[in-house]
Amino acid sequence: MSNMKIGWSEISITPDKKVALAGQFAERISQYIEKPLTATAMAVEAGNEQMVLVSVDLVGVAANLVDLVREKLADNKVGLDPMKVVMAAIHTHTAPVYPREQRSGGHFMSNSSRMVLETMLRPGQKYVESADVTRNPDIITEEETLVFFTEQLSKVVLDAWKNRKAGSFTNAFGRAVVGMCRRACYSDGSAQMWGDTNTAMFTQLEGGNDSGIELMYVFDEAKKLTGIVANLACPAQCVQHRHFVSPDFWGEVKMLLRQHFGEDLFLLALCSAAGDQCPVDLVRWVNPESPINDPNCERSNPPKRKADPSMFDLAGMRKTGKRIAREIIEVYEDGLDAAQEDVVFTHHVHWIKLPIRRANMTEVANAKKAIREYLNDHPGDVDYNDAARLQVHLGLLKRAQQQEFVDVLPTEVHVMRLGSIAMATNPFELFLDFGNQIKARSLAEQTFLIQLANGTEGYLPTEKAEKGGHYSAFLSSGQVGHIGGEQLVRETLQDINNLFREEN
Repeated sequence: MSNMKIGWSEISITPDKKVALAGQFAERISQYIEKPLTATAMAVEAGNEQMVLVSVDLVGVAANLVDLVREKLADNKVGLDPMKVVMAAIHTHTAPVYPREQRSGGHFMSNSSRMVLETMLRPGQKYVESADVTRNPDIITEEETLVFFTEQLSKVVLDAWKNRKAGSFTNAFGRAVVGMCRRACYSDGSAQMWGDTNTAMFTQLEGGNDSGIELMYVFDEAKKLTGIVANLACPAQCVQHRHFVSPDFWGEVKMLLRQHFGEDLFLLALCSAAGDQCPVDLVRWVNPESPINDPNCERSNPPKRKADPSMFDLAGMRKTGKRIAREIIEVYEDGLDAAQEDVVFTHHVHWIKLPIRRANMTEVANAKKAIREYLNDHPGDVDYNDAARLQVHLGLLKRAQQQEFVDVLPTEVHVMRLGSIAMATNPFELFLDFGNQIKARSLAEQTFLIQLANGTEGYLPTEKAEKGGHYSAFLSSGQVGHIGGEQLVRETLQDINNLFREEN
């Protein structure tokens, strides 16, 4: 008889209006829905312990959204602890914008560079939206979106908790090549995200990749498959520049799995440490079929390659989804270990104080000077192109304001033991090397790492990346630097291994 209860639920988080799409500097308005966005929740209870894991088809689940959902759950009458809820984003760039705030020492910080830019405009200058985002009645507002997400996420969590019944799971492992390093290194010591590799200065990709998929197959009391948990080191960023609503390749995976296993199957998609990863092969570069309005990804007459279709297009997204789904199906059909049902279950919530990455006075002065010079030389109004060009300097000024009253970032980390597996969360776009260190040194049979969970605290780069520079490694790209990353690895490993040490 199982001592474990598992419940599932899925809910739509697709607004019924057009949306402003998150994740790029260019303002994009959705033209249609490629596939609906959903939130999927798996509730687990064993002994006196509990958790609810939620996979959310968004670019991030910001701290303010987390707090709003927990407030809605606070008065539940069914014994659910809101602090044992983990909400993690797949990091799709074809989901709605909403007001996202970062948690900084008890203070909430807006992550909008536009707000900083508007404080420095010359008299008569204004920020002009390329699309009428904020005043168009056909587009849902950011505030309306936040209310909608709060309602839907609260509901899916409670429904999963109420649906829990006796169940079991088998953990397994698969492999599908999806994530690849998206930072190119050059002979002058610099590095660039989306950097051009077709140049004599290109030396190597900065980091490796992890093609492994950590898997859980979940069963009801009759041993019928009810859901699958898949943990992959790659954000859902194939069609990230497009003008439609989409859960990207995870939507394709879910569709294919349901065609095979049945329409009532649940899929809990979780992104592992992948801050420097993407589905795009920078070495075998294939131009997208249509413009993507991203100067970082422009190539001048690249050679024709025999390779995957462009991962910026639907064809690439479908190829990626097919690879993942085929592997998940094959692992299942090759045979699984005996299901775990009478399990040790522990769930710790830790607040780790990580040092913020600080700007020095010279950097701040140079940033102000650069912004003023740019605006003085810029005729007329500004738009997203200007915010994109100035994002490094604007981010420095935001950090300078923050560090006047904040020294450390209170970082919410969940560490769970469920039978033979460990799970650990973080709120960053965590570079792969940090994740690999945790997985390699974990005493668990299998370790699921879940990034962008219960917060959106930006990129967390390695020391090598910081020295190389560019987006994702700039100070303005994230709240914490490599020193904090090393601390996160140490403390997460200590938490995991304390749960398994007696058996090893």
